[in-house]
Formats: sequence, structure tokens, C-alpha cells
Amino acid sequence: MSVLSFLPEGSFHACCVAWNGDGVLISGPPGSGKSELALRLMDAGFDLVADDRVLLDGAVASAPERLAGLIEVRGVGILRTSFVTNATVRLRVCLGEGQPRLPEACRDPWTGAVMLRLEPGFPGTVARIRAALKACCGTYEWVAGAGENVAET
Repeated sequence: MSVLSFLPEGSFHACCVAWNGDGVLISGPPGSGKSELALRLMDAGFDLVADDRVLLDGAVASAPERLAGLIEVRGVGILRTSFVTNATVRLRVCLGEGQPRLPEACRDPWTGAVMLRLEPGFPGTVARIRAALKACCGTYEWVAGAGENVAET
């Protein structure tokens, strides 16, 4: 399991997007595709919470004030967009760690959110994240896999 690294100002090197206030925290090493995946999720209807650095207060994610509403689009530049002030992290997606076909149940030690290990460029990644978030929020029922004990918490 990779560890989010602390950066100045108590922030984490990560991205966060939200769907109806439910957050997806995206972590991984530099260059692993965090911002690219956040952009694809935004294109699918998610809202930006934070790009590059995320502040965590328990399970609540927000952007450092000077970065609020900014996202880096590689090869395009840094763009300002609408954003939500904060979101409760329900799902953490760890990039660059491989992806088992049927992962074991796993929780993020900082937020308590279900953790997935995905490759950002794999076909269907956005749909898989949306499905996992729906399972975390109770729209779907998690029978086996990363969040199989969601109903118990």
C-alpha cells in the first residue's frame, strides 16, 4: 500500500473529485495520472474538489485556498474551473500499484474510505470508479471485493 506523502501546509499530494458531495481521493506517485483521471471524471459529471494537493480533516477533503478551482491539464496549461468546497471521501483510488481482478477488502487508514488500486489508462476506469462509489454510498450492494464489508461500518 502506498502512503500519501505530507507536503507543506499539511496537504497531501493527491487529487479529489466529488459526485453529490461524495468524494473520490486519487493518490499515486508523481506522473501516475492523478490529474488526468480527475479530468476524465469531471468530463463524466464529477465536480473538482482539489488538484495536486488535498487538505484532509478526517474524511473531509478540500483544496488549499491558493489552489481552489485550479486543475493542471498536461499539454494545455493550468485552468480555472468550478469546484466544490469540500467532500466526504468515500473512495480512495491508488494509481500505479497494479489492479487485482477481485481485490480484498481494504480501507484507507486516514479517511476510512474503501481503497481501490487501479491503472488510470485501463478501459472503463471512469465507469469502474463510478460503480465503486455507488457501492460505497449504498446505491449498489457490495457483495465481494474491495468494499465487501461496507454495510458493516
